[in-house]
Amino acid sequence: MSKGVALGFVETRGNTGAIQALDAMIKAANVEFVKRVEIGSAYVTIMVRGEVGAVRSSVEAGASAAAKVGELFCTNVIPAAHDDVYEIIGLEK
Repeated sequence: MSKGVALGFVETRGNTGAIQALDAMIKAANVEFVKRVEIGSAYVTIMVRGEVGAVRSSVEAGASAAAKVGELFCTNVIPAAHDDVYEIIGLEK
């Protein structure tokens, strides 16, 4: 992927918010769904990647959607993540 690729994360407490977030994220911008991770204690993280601006818009839309139906825990966007980040989350760059 190109240098302008970002990773975006939306973490919720509960599956309903995570599903709602993912739906909004994919519809809001041209991003690729990467992974869904169940962390424990009902926490679910949704990850997407794409161009930095698209990922930012996607994460904002996902956070808003998740907060309407469940508990939004946190969000994060990492522009041009280091190779080690990809390795930690089990993705190829």
